[in-house]
Amino acid sequence: MSSSERRIDTRVKICVPLRFRALNNPGATEQTAESENISQRGMYFLTDVPLQVGTPVEVSLRMPQELAGKLASDVKCVARVVHVKPSFAPGGMSGIGLHIERYEAKASARERWAS
Repeated sequence: MSSSERRIDTRVKICVPLRFRALNNPGATEQTAESENISQRGMYFLTDVPLQVGTPVEVSLRMPQELAGKLASDVKCVARVVHVKPSFAPGGMSGIGLHIERYEAKASARERWAS
């Protein structure tokens, strides 16, 4: 592991649709993206939305069964941008690394009514 490598959780390379919005801008609209990888404490995705390191974001996604356990679950989390890999191509997407600060998992309807 290089000295610049700070990850301690194993990342799972998985594409999961997600919605996000910056919390430091009250007028920010919800945006869509797709994860490139997810770990217990973070995720990485590409977007053309300009985000800066330190920006708090709210992210909503459906955690797939492979990561959630028995059933897929809806997750809403508050995270902070910890790195941005800018794209230098016109109209290109920047890579956004998030550190998850807190999350709330919501049981699916099947799970809520299971006996």
